[in-house]
Amino acid sequence: MLHQRHYTADQANALLPEVRVTVRRLQEAKRVLQDEGFDTGFATLADVVGGAYPGRERAYAAVAATLGFEHLEELDLLVRDLEAGLIDFPALRDGREVYLSWQVDEHEVAHWHTAETGYPSRFPLDPFS
Repeated sequence: MLHQRHYTADQANALLPEVRVTVRRLQEAKRVLQDEGFDTGFATLADVVGGAYPGRERAYAAVAATLGFEHLEELDLLVRDLEAGLIDFPALRDGREVYLSWQVDEHEVAHWHTAETGYPSRFPLDPFS
């Protein structure tokens, strides 16, 4: 298994208020950094910011991005598309690892997909139950 933690739909839905806030903060941090001319590949953020004072707003955005991604990583969630707010929750179906798929504007987790198919092939959650 790739993930240590697996969520049921109820567990994922219970986390949505917290995850939604985190995703919105990450989206705002990305916007600020893009407005400042940063490459928002985030993986290189520490190297880019290190050593020089980047300005208060940019520094806050960099910290918010780091903390946001760390928080989602602690929950074992996957950010598939930050701009779209697309998050995957690892789950199990018939002993196989799959993903509960959610977008930041959705009221609840209502879709799932296999690791091989991804977002374009999401299935309604009803057959998942």
